[in-house]
Formats: sequence, C-alpha cells, structure tokens
Amino acid sequence: MSEKLFESPAETVRGTKPYFERHIFFCLNERASGEDCCAQHGAMAGFERCKQQVKALKLNGPGQVRVNKAGCLDRCANGPVAVVYPEGVWYSYVDTHDIDEIVESHLKNGRLVQRLLIP
Repeated sequence: MSEKLFESPAETVRGTKPYFERHIFFCLNERASGEDCCAQHGAMAGFERCKQQVKALKLNGPGQVRVNKAGCLDRCANGPVAVVYPEGVWYSYVDTHDIDEIVESHLKNGRLVQRLLIP
C-alpha cells in the first residue's frame, strides 16, 4: 500500500491545525461571448457531485474538506477544472466517476489521481 502523499502544510507552518484541511475549488465560469468555458462542460454537475460525496463520506466541516465554487480559474483549455488546496493540485474531469475518484483518493486519503492531473 502506498503511503499518504500529503500531510497538513498549514499545520507545519503555523503549528496549529487549519480550519479546513483541504479546499477544492470548481471553476463554474460561463462566458457571455459563447467562448469555451467550464460551465459548458458540466462543471456545475461536477461541483454538486463533489459536495454530495464529501457529505456522504462525512468529510465536510471544520478540520476536514470544503467544496467551493469559483469564477474563472484561467484554465479554460483544460476544462472543466478543479484545484485542491493547500497542495495546489489541478484536475480535469469528465464524469461522476472522476469526481468520486478525486474525493476518495485525494480529499479522503491524500493521494493524487494521476490520470486526471493537469500541469
């Protein structure tokens, strides 16, 4: 079994646990001009699935995970995208299976989902 990739950087820096261990931000931007954007590629469904899974696994709340909406994250070519902090890891996803894998592997167990990473 592989070891956990991430510990809490905030705890190391401040000496105390952060209010949230991780944040995941979903770009939900919609461009009025009709240009390609995350909103056109199921971003809201990904966000809602992530919130649902985080809650179902009881990963939500102080000291755990916060799922957030974001405006444009300037990664439109890779959309839809989400970014996990404090690690600064970027993911692209296409369906609920991808979201479930991000939740289980990264948000719950601190392991990267290599196949979904974007540079």
